[in-house]
Amino acid sequence: MKLWLVRHAQPLIQEGLCYGQLDIPADPLATQHTAQAIAPLLPAGAPLNCSGLQRAQHLAQAIQQQLARTRHDQRDALLPNTDVRLNEMNFGIWEGVAWNEIPKTAFDRWTQDFDQHRFGGVEGVRDLLLRVHQALHELPPKDDAVWITHAGVIRAVNYLVRYGIHSVATPETWPTEAPAFGRWQCLELGQHEAC
Repeated sequence: MKLWLVRHAQPLIQEGLCYGQLDIPADPLATQHTAQAIAPLLPAGAPLNCSGLQRAQHLAQAIQQQLARTRHDQRDALLPNTDVRLNEMNFGIWEGVAWNEIPKTAFDRWTQDFDQHRFGGVEGVRDLLLRVHQALHELPPKDDAVWITHAGVIRAVNYLVRYGIHSVATPETWPTEAPAFGRWQCLELGQHEAC
């Protein structure tokens, strides 16, 4: 079973802003390019689940349209399903604030209790891990699946694959790498695999 983790295209927002669950669009041209690049690689009939945020929704729709144009059997075209568990982490009061304007004390509190602290007051890493774990647990055991999502969710999946749900996340164990905007990662049975 392969899980395709596809990150939305470049969002249309000023660089350097914290935007977790701000519902902002992605660049339309970049979204189309991503859809054209990944659609031919996706397995026929695999469920396509996407975040509820429009930057992921638009990419899911573009992929579905690309598949409908290129695959003769319409039954193979993936129909997007919205799953808000695939939304980016909610940074609460820091949403829309420049990262360099967030007080150092806020970052210090977060790093001191990285797993549990709700940076911005709404959601913490543990909350993100729990919802992503639940979504992973509901994947069909033998079928491939596609998630159109965000860097935080992709990092959470990689964390869960490596450490499991019962370990305490720390800044040292949290994955720093995620696919660039409009890129993807493919995981196979808990092992990283480039697709």
